[in-house]
Amino acid sequence: MMLVYFSEVMRMFLRKLKIVTKGIKRYEGDDESICSQIITDCYNKENKYFMVSNGHFCEFYARDFGWCVEALIKLGYRKQVLDTLNYALGVYKKHGIIKQTISPKGNLFTFPFGRYSPDALAFIVRSLKVAKGKELIKKYKTFLNQEIKRYYAVVIDKNTGLVRRDRYFSSMKDFAERESSCYDNVMTGMLANDLKEIKILNNPFRKYDYKKLIMDNFWNGKYFFDDLIETEIISGDANVLPFWSGLITDRKILRKALEVIRKQGLDKPFPLKYNSKRFKEHKMIYPEFIVGNYERDAIWVHAGMMFIRIVSMIDKKLARQYLAQYKKQIDKHKNFLEVYDKDGKPFKTLFYYTDESMLWCANYLYLKKKLIK
Repeated sequence: MMLVYFSEVMRMFLRKLKIVTKGIKRYEGDDESICSQIITDCYNKENKYFMVSNGHFCEFYARDFGWCVEALIKLGYRKQVLDTLNYALGVYKKHGIIKQTISPKGNLFTFPFGRYSPDALAFIVRSLKVAKGKELIKKYKTFLNQEIKRYYAVVIDKNTGLVRRDRYFSSMKDFAERESSCYDNVMTGMLANDLKEIKILNNPFRKYDYKKLIMDNFWNGKYFFDDLIETEIISGDANVLPFWSGLITDRKILRKALEVIRKQGLDKPFPLKYNSKRFKEHKMIYPEFIVGNYERDAIWVHAGMMFIRIVSMIDKKLARQYLAQYKKQIDKHKNFLEVYDKDGKPFKTLFYYTDESMLWCANYLYLKKKLIK
């Protein structure tokens, strides 16, 4: 396992050195052409699966793929989506477990090492549902039920239905150590609802009402707490994912959450930051020193696309304004970057430089088609 991590770190660092001398890849054409080319470049034709990027994350991530599945299908890539799911499930079954990442060499890992990643299974199931992959569900039914059972045993506090507080999990902010995060609980609720729709898979979560659990335990009347510690720190992911996932649908609650996000400046200079600044209250794993504010006040593009999506539910004009900000970034860099610093410049540290050619650009294209055309 440590060899896999070493390989990952070295690939990122060597690419960083390359960027220093040659810069990022610059595509020809307008924003739509650039994004279409990136999607093509992110498809591994040899093994038939979508990679997270054509940069240093040239591998399969369950969560990143899950973020893009609906957009990819709407853009005409359903066959490639199903091929990706077949590839990933085949590798997972071979190893006997679902983990977050499949490396370029076909090895499984989750970061940080030794932690379970609830959203890996949640997004595999979500992707199967959205893609209407009935044949794949039947093909891997026994294996999927095994992993559902594992999730329930490892993640859930059986007395409450909530994610356990006595251990840390890998999630969207994988450097952060959170006690039963809102994100992980939303992922559980999303999984429960998707299993209910799929029907042929086991659903040990059906006895819990996750919409009520999220509202009762995380909503304070103005915003969602980041985790059950209930600090007053506003977190971008905690106030976007409940709506993006489809778990919370009340527009009054959505308006309140968006108002807090905007007051905190998490959408400035463009969306979306996890937090407005560094907070000493946040517990992070020690390797964070290598990446600085990577998961503090940096601007995350995947979260930006999710944010614009939920904004569009109540204010399409504002959503178009946010999308136009991203068009400027695509036109400027001739690429679709992973993350920016708090001032809107490509994120970099001594050891790291923002990834490029992200599959997430599918969400940009889909949003543009919905909002502008």
